[in-house]
This record gives sequence, C-alpha cells and structure tokens, in this order.
Amino acid sequence: MEIKLQQNILAANDKIAVDLAKIFKDKGIYVINLMASPGAGKTSFILHTIEALKNKLSVAVIEGDIASKVDAEKVREHGVSTIQINTGGACHLDANMIRGALNFLNLDETDLIIIENVGNLVCPVEFDLGETVKVVILSVPEGDDKPLKYPRIFADSQVLIVNKMDLLDYTDFNVDGLKRTVNNLNPGINIFEISCKSADGIDNWISWLKDKTDKFLKLK
Repeated sequence: MEIKLQQNILAANDKIAVDLAKIFKDKGIYVINLMASPGAGKTSFILHTIEALKNKLSVAVIEGDIASKVDAEKVREHGVSTIQINTGGACHLDANMIRGALNFLNLDETDLIIIENVGNLVCPVEFDLGETVKVVILSVPEGDDKPLKYPRIFADSQVLIVNKMDLLDYTDFNVDGLKRTVNNLNPGINIFEISCKSADGIDNWISWLKDKTDKFLKLK
C-alpha cells in the first residue's frame, strides 16, 4: 500500500509538472531546480548568479524551506522578485507548490526562474517541477563520496556545481575521483568547480547558463 501511495503521489505531481513545463516553454522562461544539502552554498550561488545576470535577464527566485524566510530576504535585497514557500515539514518542493507560486510572478516579464529547493540530497530529485534543468551543488567539506551514497540526484541532474574549492587544500577531497564517479553515473553531466567565497569559476557557469537562456529568449 505504501508503494502504491507513493506512485500515486508522484503521478499526480508529474501531471502538474508537465503543465508547468509547457507554461515555461510557451513563455520562454528558463527554469533551474537547484538542489543541495544544507550549507552547500545554494543561496550564495544564487546571489552570484543574480549579480552576473540581473542587468541582462529578468530573474525571479522561488525559495523553498521547511521554515523561515531568511534566504528569501537575502535574495530580495538584490532587487529580484522572490517568492517564499515554507513546506511546514516536507523535505522537498513539489509541482503543486510551484504552480501556486507562479500566481505571484509576472511570467511575461521573466526570463529566468531559479528554484532553491529544500536542503537535502534525497527527496527533491524525486519530484519534477517542470524545470528546464536540474542543478546539484556539492561542497568540498561534504566529501567526495556523496555520489556513491546518493546516486540518483547526481544521475538525474544536468549540472554539478562543486563549491567551496577554496577549502580543497584543507581536506582529502578527491576532485578527479569525484568526476570519475559522477561521469559513470551520468556521462553527459556538466561539472563546474567554483568558490562562492572568492568567485573563482563563477564565470564559467555564467557563460554556460547565458548560452542556454539566450536560446529560450528567442521563444519570446
């Protein structure tokens, strides 16, 4: 019975996600589903992305947290539309939550939506949000073994951000070993090594993202 219930929940979610994907495509909006453990640097990564693109694209952010609005307030200070979703205990965002959040955004004037999912490496990847791309962040202090422990999120994501590279010399994190593991799970994944503290590597990510969003802007 539990398996059937889970299947029913995912099926209902996927149906809404298909509708969301059509809306995003029709509006020419590129949507990032950003996933990571707590403390990996999701919000800092979003702020760097906003600062690099806010004069070129109309950016909106949907913040997902179990409680509080701390991250949303940080993002809102950077002058972009920001919607807070508090899940009240749920360990992920789902498509219905995103559908509700869209009522508070002007989609006709939005080019890029960044969804900061609830912080963990398990639940969020199971729920499609109609996004264009799934992006997972792994920080150096977490260790290079996380793809072995939580393979699905690395297998299903199109982009891996390895954050906090400035701490590499203080750990035994094996970047080459991580890449081998992730590429075995997902040969087509794009990997960017960055430091949100120093901003090293951010330009490579922004260049990749700008190329992708440019194609979506042509749909407007």
